[in-house]
Amino acid sequence: MKDTASKTESRTDWSRLREMSDRDIDCSEIAEQGPDFFRNATVRLPLPKKSVSIRLDRDVLEWFQAQGRGYQTRMNAVLRTYMQAHSR
Repeated sequence: MKDTASKTESRTDWSRLREMSDRDIDCSEIAEQGPDFFRNATVRLPLPKKSVSIRLDRDVLEWFQAQGRGYQTRMNAVLRTYMQAHSR
């Protein structure tokens, strides 16, 4: 199982970020959301997943599992992309 999700080393200064307070974060480019925004906002929840039993080639399953946590979500994303590409 992989320890990281990326093959490239992060250039983010994580220790500096951990030490920052909320006031140190520059939010100047984020528009203020007033009462009107929240009054008209709607909550959109994702559709629930359906549990299924599926037969997969062992090497296919092992490859996805080797990518680490969330392999079923990635498999779903691959299937969704295939579905969308063939629905056009």
